[in-house]
Amino acid sequence: MSKRNATLRQYWVGIRLFLIMTVALGIVYPLVVTGVGQLIAPAQANGSLISVNGSVVGSSLIGQSFTDSDGVALPQWFQSRPSAAGNGYDGSASSGSNLGPNSDKLVQAIADRKAAIAASDGVDPASIPVDALTASASGLDPHISPEYAREQVARVAAARDLPEAEVSKLVESFVQGADLGYVGEPTVNVLQLNIALNALK
Repeated sequence: MSKRNATLRQYWVGIRLFLIMTVALGIVYPLVVTGVGQLIAPAQANGSLISVNGSVVGSSLIGQSFTDSDGVALPQWFQSRPSAAGNGYDGSASSGSNLGPNSDKLVQAIADRKAAIAASDGVDPASIPVDALTASASGLDPHISPEYAREQVARVAAARDLPEAEVSKLVESFVQGADLGYVGEPTVNVLQLNIALNALK
């Protein structure tokens, strides 16, 4: 076999391998994984979407804001933790603020948030949980601590003219324990809580 033919043969082997791997890994594998996901866990495979009256209102995996067009917290809703992802909860810009503990900008942001929450919720600034003041690493965290949810009960109840005891009971029903009983901390999914809250009227 000539050197030229040997080279062409190697090229053809490489091209065939490229085509086979492209079909196998670029088409067959994604279709199989998608199919298995749809069979075993369709809700999770489709983004853990939450619907109300047939309309998708969000995902249980991605936080969202409950503020007016100026970014002011709406008193009738439980508030999520701050987000540094884009303009807030932007899935295409997931990130933290990247500000360190010695950053004057971060210190000022925390002070501003603390003052705003203390004023709106009528609480001692020192009692405000840290997750109410700082953004998560992803900026998309849909959860808050049970402590932050409980801290908001009085405001939400007053804004909706509901008994505090009823709103407090609702919050407790949405407290999720640590994963596997010991991984992480207890949390409350804000969107799911607010949907249930709205159903109370």
